[in-house]
Amino acid sequence: MKVGYLGPKATFTNIAVNNMFPKEEAIAFLTIPNCLDAVLEEKVDVALVPVENTLEGSVNITLDYLIHEVNLPIKGEITVPIKQHLMIHPIHMEHFDKMEVVYSHSHAIAQCHKYLHSEWNGIRCENTTSTAAAAQFIKEHPEVMGAAIGNELTAKEYGLTIIKRNIHDYDNNHTRFLILANKRIEFHSPSCDLQGYKTTMMVTLPADRFGALHQVLSAFAWRKLNLVRIESRPTKTGLGNYYFIIDLDRKIDDVLIPGAIAELEAVGCKVQVLGSYPAYAIND
Repeated sequence: MKVGYLGPKATFTNIAVNNMFPKEEAIAFLTIPNCLDAVLEEKVDVALVPVENTLEGSVNITLDYLIHEVNLPIKGEITVPIKQHLMIHPIHMEHFDKMEVVYSHSHAIAQCHKYLHSEWNGIRCENTTSTAAAAQFIKEHPEVMGAAIGNELTAKEYGLTIIKRNIHDYDNNHTRFLILANKRIEFHSPSCDLQGYKTTMMVTLPADRFGALHQVLSAFAWRKLNLVRIESRPTKTGLGNYYFIIDLDRKIDDVLIPGAIAELEAVGCKVQVLGSYPAYAIND
């Protein structure tokens, strides 16, 4: 089986793939749309893309492309702990305190703001397309007095030396990745724990109906269906037009969830189930 993921190699998405599909062929793509298109074009069997981060929130390009451009069911999810380290080219070990610039993805730099402000105050930060791209730049330009922020796989992949571990501001930072495919997927990953099951659906409210969102929430509430996430995104059809992405903390059944969907459709809502799937997490 071929697994497409948001590259390049040694990103956190790559870590998710290595843990979820340790024996499968992993193929890196430049963008999230490229990953999803590759499944439709049968270049890969599965796509694994980020959808939510503890600190930065939702990855809107994933949600929007999944809703507006492709029709791929969600087959699973994996949550990865985000641990950021500061790394340099090994030739600079004796004078690592003379670094002049720090490279990384903008999210990684933001996640390490407190450390950079207190320990590297005055050192400029430069954004790259990914943490792996930052590490690759440091490896290929040893003449630059610079450091990179990335994960342990990044340091190993590009031969860099970690000079400070766990420089992230918050220890509970995690990223959630969706696993999307048009076929049935079997999960057998010894390094991941099954956390439970989820059902994700998209709900579009009827136009100009008072209390429509309240009716949506009530349909789940009186059935005691727990919503673990609800988020609005624009339908791109006009100002003020939104759909809602709703996650339930259970797999789809024969009674409660179909009953809630029928109630929503009865009041004029459009409902699409995007997937009912197992949720895994890498052991911290």
